[in-house]
Amino acid sequence: MTTRPFVTLSVAVSLDGYLDDARVERLLLSNSADFDRVDAVRAASDAILVGAETLRRDDPRLRIADAGRRAVRAAAGEPELPLRVTVTASGDLDPGLRVFLPGGAALVYTTDTGARTLGDRLAGRAEVVTLGPEIDFGDLLDDLGRRGVTRLMVEGGGRVHTAFLAADLADELLLAVAPVLVGDPAAPRFLHPAAFPGGSERRMELVDVDRVGDVAVLRYRPRPHAPVRD
Repeated sequence: MTTRPFVTLSVAVSLDGYLDDARVERLLLSNSADFDRVDAVRAASDAILVGAETLRRDDPRLRIADAGRRAVRAAAGEPELPLRVTVTASGDLDPGLRVFLPGGAALVYTTDTGARTLGDRLAGRAEVVTLGPEIDFGDLLDDLGRRGVTRLMVEGGGRVHTAFLAADLADELLLAVAPVLVGDPAAPRFLHPAAFPGGSERRMELVDVDRVGDVAVLRYRPRPHAPVRD
């Protein structure tokens, strides 16, 4: 039986639950020390996943910034950079996005319709995997497990985080809370409405609280008895 990877959702939010504001320029919620913490989580992961909307909005590289951490991975016989994973139902992806630049492997999960839209535009830049008529995140995790991915870091956006939590597929939630208020209904929020398992009656387990400068990092286990893999 395929072992699915341990899934860590990583997100930084404002005090009122926003991922960003509505301006073109990205709102940096984390401080430098917290960005370094996120870099360490990336370095401990086999793969990093983001949704296509996040790629189009922020154009992240999904790399490990610290050279020492990359060297430790290489010395352990691991790829210097984690696998970069993207999810898109529509196939609307620009091959010029930084996540598809040379250096490290990239993987795109999409639908039958999305695969037709993509065609061969990502040839030589990323492997495209079709999950069928719609995105099933359980099937996605099964495929990553077959590829040897044991730890998956999910960095958003809100729709992707919502999908993982609604399907009860997250083992860990790292929630960095920044001391700012956004208050703009046009800005992206951490989570969208969904039928979350257990609803408001289900409480997550608070495993740890860490202060990183002016940011509070809360570590939750969304599922009772979630496995812990070192």
